[in-house]
Amino acid sequence: QVQLVESGGGLVQAGGSLRLSCAVSGRSFSSYAMGWFRQAPGKEREFVSAINWSGGDIRYAASVKGRFIISRDNAKNTVYLQMTSLKPEDTAVYYCAAGTGDIAVVQYDYWGQGTQVSVSS
Repeated sequence: QVQLVESGGGLVQAGGSLRLSCAVSGRSFSSYAMGWFRQAPGKEREFVSAINWSGGDIRYAASVKGRFIISRDNAKNTVYLQMTSLKPEDTAVYYCAAGTGDIAVVQYDYWGQGTQVSVSS
C-alpha cells in the first residue's frame, strides 16, 4: 500500500515562500509520476504541477509557472513543491498524488490528506 504525507504548509504573507514536502511510503516510489493539486474553499480541486519518475519531464499550471518549482528525491521517497512569490489566490489545501502513465495523462491512484497554505495580503 502506498501512503502519502504532506507537510510544510502554513501562513505566509503575500510575496513570501513556502516549501511543501510529500513523503511517500510503500513500494516503487521511483516508478510513480507525482503531482501536486490544490483546492480552495468553494472551488474544485485543480492541477498545480507534475513530475515524471525521473524528474526529466515537468508540467505546471499556467497560474504557477515561473513561481513554483516541483522536484523529487527518489532516494528519500519525497517530492517537493517550492513556492515563491505567493499570492492570496494561492490559498488552498495542497495535495500530493502518485500515479502512473504518461506525464500528460497521469492516472493518479494515491492521494495524501493535504496541507493548508494560507497567503495573507
